Amino acid sequence: MNFRQKIKPGIDKKWLHLTAGLMWSGVGIFLCSLAYGWLVPVDIIPTLLLALSGVLLAIVIYKFGFSKLAKENIHRIIDLPAEKPCIFAFQNWTSYPLVAVMISLGIFLRTSSLIPKLYLAAMYLGIGGSLFLASFHYYHFLLEARINPSKIKI
Repeated sequence: MNFRQKIKPGIDKKWLHLTAGLMWSGVGIFLCSLAYGWLVPVDIIPTLLLALSGVLLAIVIYKFGFSKLAKENIHRIIDLPAEKPCIFAFQNWTSYPLVAVMISLGIFLRTSSLIPKLYLAAMYLGIGGSLFLASFHYYHFLLEARINPSKIKI
């Protein structure tokens, strides 16, 4: 066994699915809570309009983006060759640079006055809500695997 394999934090695939679901849920809740904080001090009508915009955006992003990505990740994890893959394999390795860019862009937008926080709130609700919704694909998969283990081998 080489040095890299000795230090690799490997886990069972079922835990990898759970890690992915929890990560997606956590980030989704975090983004939605930021949006909530920006909308609370605003009058009710603009808040409702922006919140509705965010919810509609979340549904669209979920339907055409994150739902498909979560399903692809589930199948990719199943097909991983290692019995105990690295804990960071819950996301495709090529996605990590994109995640870093998205985090950096989010921090930049939140800390600058380029886009008012009210409009950012709708965008954060859209992205956060869609991540949260898509995380349930991971939980559903784990529940199915537990109920019918012969059908789904993880």
